[in-house]
Amino acid sequence: MVLKRRGRRSRSSFAALAAASALVLAPVLAGCGDDDTAGDPVATETVASEPADPAAAKAEITKNWAAFFDPKTPVAERAKLLENGEQMRPALEALLGNQAASQATAKVKVIEFTSPNDANVTYDLLVAGTMAVPDSKGTSVFQEDTWKVSVKTLCGLAQLSGATVPGC
Repeated sequence: MVLKRRGRRSRSSFAALAAASALVLAPVLAGCGDDDTAGDPVATETVASEPADPAAAKAEITKNWAAFFDPKTPVAERAKLLENGEQMRPALEALLGNQAASQATAKVKVIEFTSPNDANVTYDLLVAGTMAVPDSKGTSVFQEDTWKVSVKTLCGLAQLSGATVPGC
């Protein structure tokens, strides 16, 4: 007995139809994802946690912190190395009016970037060349194309020195 297949396609024609459908629909379906970044390795990367040139940034932070904490650096120059320096200049001047603060120097030990524009800084604070506070913690910010000592660090030092500083 011979059975007729009505409305049914043979396996080979079904396979051919499936293959042709896949070729036609694949580009269309690829554009229909929930996430515009699906499959795009560049778009799915996380935000950078350090500057483009971390070695250069670390060198600048170290240099700028040394200058900021150098008792020989004029207040005007220190203000340029402080976050929001012109706004915070009265605070800086008030802090430098404190005898110990005016003799303070810093030696940067460790810099850890938390973003391309922010870094945690571990440093030794010396007063008149004598270790005062080892392993102090501060932050540096990238502002106006310069790595600067943060206001948060300045205010922390003001609190440590017992000085009353405007803006902190």
